[in-house]
Amino acid sequence: MRATLNIPDKLFSEAQKITGEKSKTKTVVIAIQEFIKQRKIKELIALRGKIQIDYDWGKEEKLEIEAQKKREKLLEK
Repeated sequence: MRATLNIPDKLFSEAQKITGEKSKTKTVVIAIQEFIKQRKIKELIALRGKIQIDYDWGKEEKLEIEAQKKREKLLEK
């Protein structure tokens, strides 16, 4: 997507230094990706303690072992 943006030179120069990019496009793409990543992290942190996960690791491991044995038997044939 093409866009015309008015970004202060000082802000853009700092972004280029931080990203290590010389390309303006790559600098903007990296900055947007980092912004999205940080927001998602904040959203996940905000969920801490609000979601109850009842997961039976032992049962899951037992099912995986059984599935692996079945795959091994099929390979033996």
